[in-house]
Amino acid sequence: MEQFDVVVIGAGAAGMMCAAEAGKRGRSVLILDHAAKPGEKIRISGGGRCNFTNLHASPANYISQNPGFCISALRRYTQADFTALVERYGIAYHEKTLGQLFCDGSSRQIVDLLLDEMKQAGVALRLRTSVTQVERRGDGFFLTLTDGTAQCRSLVVATGGKSIPKMGATSFGYDLARQFGLNVVETRPALVPLTLEPTMLERLAPLAGVSVEAVVACGKTKFAEAMLFTHRGLSGPAILQISSYWREGAEIAVSMLPGVNLFEELRAARAANGRQALQTALSAFLPKRLAQLIAETQRGPANLADCSDKVLRRIDEAVNHWRFKPAGSEGYRTAEVTLGGVDTRELDSRTMEAKSVPGLYLIGEVVDVTGWLGGYNFQWAWSSGWCAGQAA
Repeated sequence: MEQFDVVVIGAGAAGMMCAAEAGKRGRSVLILDHAAKPGEKIRISGGGRCNFTNLHASPANYISQNPGFCISALRRYTQADFTALVERYGIAYHEKTLGQLFCDGSSRQIVDLLLDEMKQAGVALRLRTSVTQVERRGDGFFLTLTDGTAQCRSLVVATGGKSIPKMGATSFGYDLARQFGLNVVETRPALVPLTLEPTMLERLAPLAGVSVEAVVACGKTKFAEAMLFTHRGLSGPAILQISSYWREGAEIAVSMLPGVNLFEELRAARAANGRQALQTALSAFLPKRLAQLIAETQRGPANLADCSDKVLRRIDEAVNHWRFKPAGSEGYRTAEVTLGGVDTRELDSRTMEAKSVPGLYLIGEVVDVTGWLGGYNFQWAWSSGWCAGQAA
């Protein structure tokens, strides 16, 4: 049986960050993962360039039943701290939009950074290794592995959520938390494309691949980013963002020309050139296929001159006040993260340690803290992992 001060289950962003930090404190650390390679979600993120943090990361960008929980970790290890680490390794990066920082090169650079940090700290990495059983023994933990056993004083659960099961995502972390009596907030897919009911989907089929800058709202929450029509429904950053707030049966409101009074614009176009086709006039503001579909579905006259104010108002309503109820989402298969998770009221916000189980730490996506799209979830991984690494 091998003995360590710390065992980390999960070699993803949070787990590797924690392992490296614990190792720097002179702790003997073993990090395990059932996957063949570490940091696979890091590798595929950001189109292969890894949106590793966001310049604007703050508690306001996170969803949790206990909103104040993330404050301590985000303040103790900030986006500036991780960016400084990236710079120390000479990794070139750029701001894409809305504070999102991406590698200029491959996301593999971030994985290599973490592997190097762990190597320098003396961390033992073991892949293709699953944990089949965890027992509390004395003031530590005994782990039965697929290739042996291990014992530790501190156990860190960094197994992620249920999103993207083809990458090996499982409910292991939630099951382990429940085993030790911790409450788990109901989980659901987040940052996920939304689907439409068949009739609407058939009507919008010609728009698959069309993207518009839109304001998408659900209740009092709204996001202004790109929206993409797909073969299954709607996607794009604005839809992914609002999906974290949407619930079955709720209505979503979309403005596809935010800030534009389309009614007045079309009236002006009618006065200037009444012979212009309605579809052509709309094409000045919207993608051609979208303009064509709106002109057809609103069943207005072909030419602007024949369009009454009532028709123009109806078109403005269809473009800037489109309301619908999604049929559902594409689920964990394409969700970028998992909403919900281990109840943060069970954890110490400075250390991520379970209050009722000394020595047990839970970090990253497995915890009920979910960030917006745009590097926020990686920042939570770095911050929560760093905090646990200072204590485990």
